[in-house]
Amino acid sequence: MKYADLHVHTNFSDGTFTPEEVVREANGRGFSSIAICDHDCVDGIGLAIEAAKGSELEIIPGVELTVIKNGQEIHVLGYFISWEEEWFRNILKVVQKERHTRIDRMLVKLKQFNIILDRESVISIAGGGVGSIGRLHLARAMAKLGVVSCVQEAFDKYIGDFRPCYVEDIGFGPKEAIDLILKAKGVPVLAHPSAIKNDSLVREFIKDGVRGIEIFHSNHKSADRKKYRAIAEESGILITGGSDCHGLAKYRVLMGSVKVPYDIVERLKEEASAMRESGSGKQL
Repeated sequence: MKYADLHVHTNFSDGTFTPEEVVREANGRGFSSIAICDHDCVDGIGLAIEAAKGSELEIIPGVELTVIKNGQEIHVLGYFISWEEEWFRNILKVVQKERHTRIDRMLVKLKQFNIILDRESVISIAGGGVGSIGRLHLARAMAKLGVVSCVQEAFDKYIGDFRPCYVEDIGFGPKEAIDLILKAKGVPVLAHPSAIKNDSLVREFIKDGVRGIEIFHSNHKSADRKKYRAIAEESGILITGGSDCHGLAKYRVLMGSVKVPYDIVERLKEEASAMRESGSGKQL
């Protein structure tokens, strides 16, 4: 049977694996397909496609857009996007620049706690390949400096949502992110809905136009999967799933913890094809 992991990060956002290492990991674990879904960045997709040549591994071009709703950070995945479109990449570059500004503001706040870091030391955590910098990079830099014992402590004490050094992320509005993915001829899917902790918001995203929900996720329990499957089915939208692998950034390699049947990929392809034929993306 063929399996896929539809949520994988590289070191072009906050993963530790290069695109080439991601491909090796996926091949080693027997996956037929993976989706590269870096945060607000598509720079790792081409390298992953190139690395997968000569193997049977299929690379799905994806992205994970950051959405801000009522001060809360929520993520929307886009599958089968036209990732090489210059207009799309230019929009993402603006977001990436704003992400650097956000990190700078958190670094200033950390100085109040005698935690002294600079942006370059944070970027170096990713091996210099980062296109989209984030809090996970900062947390890892803090752990490396020894001011916290682990990444989770950095979030719990300093940079987690609404902690003393937190700065609200730069992101899109819900409809804006969904429409952007649609314009890029992709399929928008709500990521890890249990992290939202508000099912009314989940339903709002469905009304705003997401075409699927990420049911299977490394943080989802059986009750989560059952609940969000029911919501997806009653709404007539797709279900997807992925490990949300960040290499070793979360202490263990999550790839392999979630394996979705390949027929989920086939349904995503059908949805993307139907959208393109109907001109869904061209209307925006």
